[in-house]
Amino acid sequence: MMLSDAFMAIADPNRRHLLEELRRGPKTVNELASGLPVSRPAVSQHLKVLLDAGLVNAKPEGTRRVYTVSNAGFLKLNIWLDQFWDAEQLGSSGS
Repeated sequence: MMLSDAFMAIADPNRRHLLEELRRGPKTVNELASGLPVSRPAVSQHLKVLLDAGLVNAKPEGTRRVYTVSNAGFLKLNIWLDQFWDAEQLGSSGS
């Protein structure tokens, strides 16, 4: 996963909404599409971007795919972001 891809993936508000829904638990495309004002094919395209960025996983169950948040993908993002803070900076009011 390239971090730039992950940041580009989460830049879209619809994809952030999908991630928030998946944070609550595994869901199918149809379940995710019911909460967005975009078509089911558009949701599938958004999920592909998130998959390619390593932020979600897809598991086949019969004829459908169930999507979940990828903890490993978000761990990589966290590790990258954490390098910008250290104990001194967290305790100060900033400059």
